[in-house]
Amino acid sequence: MAPIPPEHEITAEVNEFVDANWNPEMPVHAWWKLLADARLSNATLPEDSGGRGWSNRAAAIVNSALVAKRVVGAPGGLGMMLAAPTIATHGNLEQKQRLIPTILDGTYAWCQLFSEPGAGSDLAGLQCRAERDGDEWIITGQKVWTSNGHETEWGILIARTDPDAPKHKGITFFAFPMIQDGVEVRPLVEMTGRAMFNEVFIEEARVHNDNVIGDLNDGWRVANTTLAFERAGISGPGLGYGTTSPGGIVGNLDKPIGQFVGKRAALSVGGVGRRMLRVLHDEAVERGVIGDPVIRQELAQLHSLHRIAGYHMGWSKYTKHPATGNIAKLLNTQMLHLARSLTSKILGPDAQIVGDDAATDGMLQEAILFSPGPSIYGGSDEIQRNVMGERGLGLPREPGPARDTPFKELPKN
Repeated sequence: MAPIPPEHEITAEVNEFVDANWNPEMPVHAWWKLLADARLSNATLPEDSGGRGWSNRAAAIVNSALVAKRVVGAPGGLGMMLAAPTIATHGNLEQKQRLIPTILDGTYAWCQLFSEPGAGSDLAGLQCRAERDGDEWIITGQKVWTSNGHETEWGILIARTDPDAPKHKGITFFAFPMIQDGVEVRPLVEMTGRAMFNEVFIEEARVHNDNVIGDLNDGWRVANTTLAFERAGISGPGLGYGTTSPGGIVGNLDKPIGQFVGKRAALSVGGVGRRMLRVLHDEAVERGVIGDPVIRQELAQLHSLHRIAGYHMGWSKYTKHPATGNIAKLLNTQMLHLARSLTSKILGPDAQIVGDDAATDGMLQEAILFSPGPSIYGGSDEIQRNVMGERGLGLPREPGPARDTPFKELPKN
């Protein structure tokens, strides 16, 4: 890991960068390109992948400085959180140079094509298959719960390439182009009224062999790297005072960057960050309930959990403990459930009214509606506890077929 400057030096560098480059009239893509060229989009990535090789704590300092300057942060999404760090870990140099830069500057958006109707909790039971055809692979199968799949140009996909191998062995990890014949994305509407999740039907779509990440039939190991980044990233730092979706499908890359500065763009429904803490505090003050002892206690508790999550994030960079990501994800779920309770107390009857015309522009109300989601996606809380028990504490696995049983001989879900 590269030497990490003191916090005041990181903050000073970000402030100097913003003062020299920020122009609210410039296009979104131009601003993101400047951030990427300065290696500030994702400072945790290695230097050969467009980062600084810094810790999560240092990256959080970068993002906090961007928040303080009230500018739009780096592009978010699963490309930044999952695809880029996985490719940086397992990809070859050509893949790093070809795929990662367009994630860091927001040119393309990415999704995660892992879960299937019969392979959610038992992800290794996936049946999406990939068959070799010269320099390409032909992919056929169905994926589900694909976040923002309707807005992405690329996906990280795992498929079965050897059904004769044991369940965890015959899987390969691909960087998969979404915009092609044979790929159909169907949005799934949530109770928030949005359709972040999707089901994806793949019928003889193609991907070049150059897009195999890691070794053939070793995709389960690569996928576990992705899952570790996902669990840690769900409770990771925010991306700035405002943001927007990356990629060309959404259609924001050529719009003025200043259009996306502001509270509503910055408050993520999927996690609790400094911005949400500030919004909840200010809302309690404005409504005259900051003196309520229950509200004050829950605000203090939420702030404490947020700080603990930050300490855990910094510690995880220096340890190889197998349960660090699982702990981070469970901590995020705990914070979201507490935030839901606290928000309802602060808003009172207004918590029941949603939409842009509602109090807080419906922002906090949407966070309430979305709060059950993170305890399910990215591996449910029950799965996280199973992994912590087996890998972290060494408890025995649940009984089942021998691990060397060929996949085609296993009973299907």
